[in-house]
Amino acid sequence: MKRWMGVLALGVVVAAAAQPDAHRKKDIARHRAMAAAHEEAARCLEAGRAEDDCLKALQQRCKGLGIGKYCGMKHEH
Repeated sequence: MKRWMGVLALGVVVAAAAQPDAHRKKDIARHRAMAAAHEEAARCLEAGRAEDDCLKALQQRCKGLGIGKYCGMKHEH
Protein backbone atom coordinates (compact mmCIF):
# COMPACT_ATOMS: atom_id res chain seq x y z
CA MET A 1 0.00 0.00 0.00
CA LYS A 2 2.82 2.44 0.85
CA ARG A 3 4.40 1.77 -2.53
CA TRP A 4 1.20 2.68 -4.36
CA MET A 5 0.85 5.88 -2.35
CA GLY A 6 4.40 6.83 -3.38
CA VAL A 7 3.64 6.11 -7.03
CA LEU A 8 0.42 8.12 -6.80
CA ALA A 9 2.24 11.05 -5.17
CA LEU A 10 4.92 10.96 -7.87
CA GLY A 11 2.21 10.99 -10.55
CA VAL A 12 0.64 14.08 -9.00
CA VAL A 13 4.01 15.87 -8.93
CA VAL A 14 4.74 14.98 -12.56
CA ALA A 15 1.25 16.11 -13.64
CA ALA A 16 1.71 19.41 -11.78
CA ALA A 17 5.09 19.99 -13.44
CA ALA A 18 3.57 19.43 -16.88
CA GLN A 19 1.14 22.34 -16.42
CA PRO A 20 3.03 25.67 -16.35
CA ASP A 21 1.65 28.24 -13.96
CA ALA A 22 0.73 31.78 -15.00
CA HIS A 23 4.17 33.19 -14.08
CA ARG A 24 5.95 30.56 -16.16
CA LYS A 25 3.63 31.13 -19.12
CA LYS A 26 4.37 34.86 -18.96
CA ASP A 27 8.12 34.15 -18.81
CA ILE A 28 7.88 31.84 -21.84
CA ALA A 29 5.98 34.49 -23.81
CA ARG A 30 8.59 37.11 -22.85
CA HIS A 31 11.45 34.91 -24.08
CA ARG A 32 9.65 34.29 -27.37
CA ALA A 33 9.06 38.02 -27.83
CA MET A 34 12.75 38.76 -27.15
CA ALA A 35 13.79 36.02 -29.59
CA ALA A 36 11.52 37.50 -32.28
CA ALA A 37 12.97 40.97 -31.66
CA HIS A 38 16.52 39.64 -31.97
CA GLU A 39 15.62 37.73 -35.13
CA GLU A 40 14.26 40.94 -36.64
CA ALA A 41 17.47 42.76 -35.64
CA ALA A 42 19.51 40.05 -37.39
CA ARG A 43 17.42 40.44 -40.55
CA CYS A 44 17.93 44.20 -40.34
CA LEU A 45 21.70 43.75 -40.22
CA GLU A 46 21.60 41.16 -43.03
CA ALA A 47 19.74 43.68 -45.17
CA GLY A 48 22.75 45.98 -44.89
CA ARG A 49 21.09 48.64 -42.78
CA ALA A 50 23.14 50.64 -40.31
CA GLU A 51 23.85 48.96 -36.97
CA ASP A 52 22.54 52.01 -35.09
CA ASP A 53 19.21 51.83 -36.96
CA CYS A 54 18.87 48.11 -36.22
CA LEU A 55 19.73 48.67 -32.56
CA LYS A 56 17.12 51.42 -32.26
CA ALA A 57 14.48 49.11 -33.75
CA LEU A 58 15.55 46.33 -31.33
CA GLN A 59 15.26 48.71 -28.39
CA GLN A 60 11.74 49.70 -29.43
CA ARG A 61 10.58 46.10 -29.81
CA CYS A 62 12.14 45.06 -26.52
CA LYS A 63 10.84 47.93 -24.44
CA GLY A 64 9.74 46.39 -21.14
CA LEU A 65 10.98 42.89 -22.05
CA GLY A 66 14.73 42.62 -21.63
CA ILE A 67 17.34 44.07 -19.34
CA GLY A 68 19.40 47.01 -20.52
CA LYS A 69 19.57 48.58 -23.94
CA TYR A 70 20.47 45.29 -25.65
CA CYS A 71 17.28 43.44 -24.68
CA GLY A 72 19.02 41.01 -22.35
CA MET A 73 21.81 40.22 -24.81
CA LYS A 74 25.16 41.95 -25.16
CA HIS A 75 28.23 40.79 -26.99
CA GLU A 76 31.46 42.30 -28.14
CA HIS A 77 32.23 43.40 -31.69
